[in-house]
Amino acid sequence: MSASPLLSQLIEALRCLPGVGQKSAQRMAYHLLERDREGGLRLSAALAEAVENVGHCDTCRDFSETPVCAICASGSRERGLLCAIETPADRLAIEAATGYRGLYFVLQGRLSPLDGIGPRELGLDRLAARLAQGEVRELIIATNPTVEGEATAHYLAQLAHQAGVSPSRLAHGVPLGGELEFVDRGTLAHAFGSRTQITS
Repeated sequence: MSASPLLSQLIEALRCLPGVGQKSAQRMAYHLLERDREGGLRLSAALAEAVENVGHCDTCRDFSETPVCAICASGSRERGLLCAIETPADRLAIEAATGYRGLYFVLQGRLSPLDGIGPRELGLDRLAARLAQGEVRELIIATNPTVEGEATAHYLAQLAHQAGVSPSRLAHGVPLGGELEFVDRGTLAHAFGSRTQITS
């Protein structure tokens, strides 16, 4: 006997979340209906409100409920530093783990021609215009160390050079506190190839 049409619809809707397959969606749906209908209503209201009211900052492309997000509007941020990141989640990670006080540009992805994601989809025309304004001194490139992330980083570095802005790249390699024998070969090779001089 099949589930009710509304239950099937809820399960199918939950499957749009990353990493959620049929079984996980079914467990979530049953949990909400059996044990937490009030939580389900809160989830539904919060999701509807966020989808309706959260857009993108006109300046950095991060998620924002206003045309300019709080970070871009802040007078206490260092406007000469601009960090290019792939996703809004990357901004949260940098804000939580570092003392970075500059601004951001959220690409909302990375270059991937096979998936139809080119410079226009990443807003690189807007980034180039921002770099050309002359306020930014350094573009910190914080894309992920994947093939697409490295290609994106190379493209961003070229944009920075064209605008007379100094590009820098986040360091990659052996984690702090890690032991060489336990580091994977790719990471160790990259770290070895990207070694830096120690100055006195």
